[in-house]
Amino acid sequence: MPMKDAARIGDLFLTVTGDINVIRPEHFRAMKDGAIVANSGHFNVELDLPGLRKIARRARATREFVEEFTLAGGKRVSVLGDGRLINLAAAEGHPAAVMDMSFANQSLAAETLVKKGRSFGRKVYSLPVEIDQQIASLKLKAMGVKLDTLTPEQKKYLASWEMGT
Repeated sequence: MPMKDAARIGDLFLTVTGDINVIRPEHFRAMKDGAIVANSGHFNVELDLPGLRKIARRARATREFVEEFTLAGGKRVSVLGDGRLINLAAAEGHPAAVMDMSFANQSLAAETLVKKGRSFGRKVYSLPVEIDQQIASLKLKAMGVKLDTLTPEQKKYLASWEMGT
């Protein structure tokens, strides 16, 4: 739903758009007392914090990574992690257990580009599924995880969109 409508009914707002000023002063004004706002999208631009500071009567840190803004009429809005990417600002960021797979994907994609790049046309390519599966298989093996092997029927289903709801 549009933010102007969501602002009136939500309790927790988490932006993940990658765009600028997704939550603006008019939205902060419309929020319920005690609303919590965080960003997990792109940099610290999704929340219009300069705009919030202009309309706030008071701002105070209530605990680590939490700043409470009091608006006209006493309504309070809490912003987490200074409006920065919450997983980086107030947590452990991207844990190594996730980043190792991302870096493996990037390095094997670069290797593929070096080996086969001259044959590629000028367009965007997806990472070959075989590379992604190889990385996932190696990660699971390193973690000691053993999985069932997919049946041909299961593979066909996962590659389609026609069955199910």
